[in-house]
Amino acid sequence: MPLATEERLIAESENALAPNPAEGKTPQELADIVTRFAASDGWIDRVRLRTENRWYERLYLGTDYDVWAISWMPAQSTGFHDHGDSSGAFVVATGVLEEHRPGAAPIEITPGRPRAFGQHYAHDVRNASLGPAVSIHAYSPPLTEMNEYDLVGSELVSREQASARAESLAKERHQRKPPQSTRASNIDLMLAEARDRLRRLSPSAAFDAMAHSQAILVDIRPEVQRAQEGNIPGALIVERNVLEWRFDPKSEARLQIATSYDLQIIVFCSEGYTSSLAAAALQELGLWRATDIEGGFQGWLTAGLPTSQHIPHQP
Repeated sequence: MPLATEERLIAESENALAPNPAEGKTPQELADIVTRFAASDGWIDRVRLRTENRWYERLYLGTDYDVWAISWMPAQSTGFHDHGDSSGAFVVATGVLEEHRPGAAPIEITPGRPRAFGQHYAHDVRNASLGPAVSIHAYSPPLTEMNEYDLVGSELVSREQASARAESLAKERHQRKPPQSTRASNIDLMLAEARDRLRRLSPSAAFDAMAHSQAILVDIRPEVQRAQEGNIPGALIVERNVLEWRFDPKSEARLQIATSYDLQIIVFCSEGYTSSLAAAALQELGLWRATDIEGGFQGWLTAGLPTSQHIPHQP
């Protein structure tokens, strides 16, 4: 049963926007509905934040449209999908989201800027920011199907077709020895997937975060590399092989500062490759603000930021 605020809002929307409910809502009408829902406060107490996946709940189900609330932690996304025969609209209530479409630049969506679309509209919505976001969505007719896609080059391929293609490739690979270059492409793919989850920081942005927002700069380079290259004053040394154990708040081997999954951890290695994989691994543990420095220590040097030959204490 809708909340009292929602009941009033729905009644006002239906009286103003739908003289014939059987015809359904247009995308613009849905945009008006989600904007008005987001401006109300009757739904806010129902929102939950989950690190493992997006939270969502249907707020209203009518004959011609329904309304949903969705929460997004950093790095959470829908993947490419459409809504079948339903038109839709959504608006950000708090935070920032991005909409991705094949062949187009991402669109940043801030509160008060509804996005409306027609049937079979495919997109990927992501939280690429460092904080949570909440959005309100409406579909007409009420949502009954979502079709998922994989992006292959610049083309969207249905998940069923992509799965069949993957099975065919797996059979081919099983029948012949993979060439040496395949291994390189696999690690390149891993690195690209890891970085797709991160909001990587330039050396200057990392320096500012450490100075002004209590971010923790973590040096994961091995001892030999630190001795050869130098150090960053104030950085905490935690070598890569123990990184997850030191920062997981539930680990018996955690550091004293590792008390929350909300820590902003900025990892760096020598050139910014291993650090991307390490930051993604921390996000897998639930440390959703983990990221790394573009260019690593070498990028820091090039930017002319402070360094030292002094070897800091290793916890």
